[in-house]
Amino acid sequence: MENTKKLKQNNQLSYNPMTDKKVVPLLVSMAVPPMISMLIQSLYNIVDSVFVAQISQKALTAVSLAFPLQNLVLSFGVGLGVAVNANIAINMGAGNMEKADNYAGQGVILTIIHTLLFVFIGLFALRPFFSMFTKDTEVINYAIQYGRVVITLAFGLLFHILFEKIFQSNGNMIVPMFLQAFGAIVNIILDPIFIFGLFGFPRLGVLGAAVATIIGQFSAATLALILFLKKSPVKIEKHHLKPNFKYISDLYKVALPSGIMMSLPSVLVSILNGILASISQASIAFFGIYYKLQTFVNMPVVGIIQGMRPIVSYNYGAGLKDRVLKTIKYAMIFSSIILISGTIAFNILPEKLLIMFNATDELMGFGVIGLKILSLGFAFSFVGITMSGVFEAFGKGLFSLIISMFRQLVIIVPLSMILVKSMGLVGVWISFPIAEATAAIIATILYKKVVK
Repeated sequence: MENTKKLKQNNQLSYNPMTDKKVVPLLVSMAVPPMISMLIQSLYNIVDSVFVAQISQKALTAVSLAFPLQNLVLSFGVGLGVAVNANIAINMGAGNMEKADNYAGQGVILTIIHTLLFVFIGLFALRPFFSMFTKDTEVINYAIQYGRVVITLAFGLLFHILFEKIFQSNGNMIVPMFLQAFGAIVNIILDPIFIFGLFGFPRLGVLGAAVATIIGQFSAATLALILFLKKSPVKIEKHHLKPNFKYISDLYKVALPSGIMMSLPSVLVSILNGILASISQASIAFFGIYYKLQTFVNMPVVGIIQGMRPIVSYNYGAGLKDRVLKTIKYAMIFSSIILISGTIAFNILPEKLLIMFNATDELMGFGVIGLKILSLGFAFSFVGITMSGVFEAFGKGLFSLIISMFRQLVIIVPLSMILVKSMGLVGVWISFPIAEATAAIIATILYKKVVK
C-alpha cells in the first residue's frame, strides 16, 4: 500500500503539462491569455487613434507617420524577446536551467543597448525622417511632439516585452496577459485626460497621447520587474549579467531575423507613405487607420502564436515530434478562423469602422473600397503568420524572415509602384492580398522541408 502511494506521488511529481497535457487544452490554456492581452492592446491602438482623430486629420496623419518608428521599437523588443523565449524554452525542455538563466541575463544586457539606440534616434533623427513624407510644418511638428516622447523613452516597452517573453517561455501566460492589460488600460484611461485636458490637467493634444502611452508602458514594465523577481522560475544572478558572446550570438541568430521580420511593416509603411503622399495626405491617414484596425484582427492570432511557440520549442527540445506537429496543426486552424472572420467583418462594416475615426468625405470615398480589398489578404495570411512562429520556435529565424519578406516587402512595394500608375490607390491595395497568397505558398514549401 505504501509503495502504491509513493508511485502515485512520483507520477504526479513527474507530470509536466508542456509534455503530458493534451495538446488542444494546453494550446488553448496558453493561447487564450495572450489573445486577451493582444485584444486589449489592439483596442488601445484603435482608441488612441480615435482620440487623436478628434483633434484634426493632420494630427491623425502625424501619428500615422510616427507608426514606422514605434513599430521599429516594438520590432527590437519582440525580436530579442522571441530569441530569449525560444532559447529558454528549449533549454528548460532539455533540463539545462543554468543555460536558460544565462540567456535571460544576456537579454537584459541587450535590452539596455537597444534602449540607448532609441534615445539617439528620438533626439536626432525625427525631423529628417518626417520631412521625407510631408512639407506640412503643422503635421511635422505634431509628429515630432509625439515621436520624441514615445521613441526616446521607449525603454519601458522594451523591458516589459523582455520579461513578458521570459514568463511565456516556461508556460506562464497569465502574468503576460495581466501585464499587457494593465499597461493598455492605464493608457486608455489617461489618453482623454491628457489629450483634452480633463480633471484640471492641461490640454496637451498630440503630446498628451504620447505621455499617456509612455506612462502605460512604464507602469507595465515596473509591474513586470516586480513579478519577475517574485514569481519567475528563471533567475538572473549577478554572474548572468556578464556579457557572454556565445549566448549573445545565439540570441541574435533568432533575434535579428525576427526583429527584421517585425520591422518590415515599418519599412513597408514608410515606403508606401512616400507613394501615398504623391496622391493625398488623406490616403496616409487612411493607411494609418487600416494598420490600427488590422491589429484588432492580427493581434489575437499573435496571441495564438505566443501560446504555440513555447509548446513547440519545449517539445522540440524534449524530442516529442508528434506533439510538435499536432500543436502546429491546431494553431493553424484557430488562426484561420480568426483571420477569415476578419475578412468578412471588414467587407460588411467598412463605413462604420471608418466613421469611428471621424473620416472626412474624401477619406471615406477611397477608404471603404480600401478596407474591402486589403482585408482579402487576411484569408491567406494565417499560413504565413503561423509558419513564421513555427520556424522561430525551431530556432530557424531565417525561414521566418523569408516568409515575412514576401508578405510585407518583396511583392507589395514593386507591385504598388507599378499598379499605382494605372489603377491609383486601388493598385496599392490589391498588392496586399497578392503578397499574402504568394507568401502562403512559400511558407508551405519551407515547412515541408523542415518537417522532413
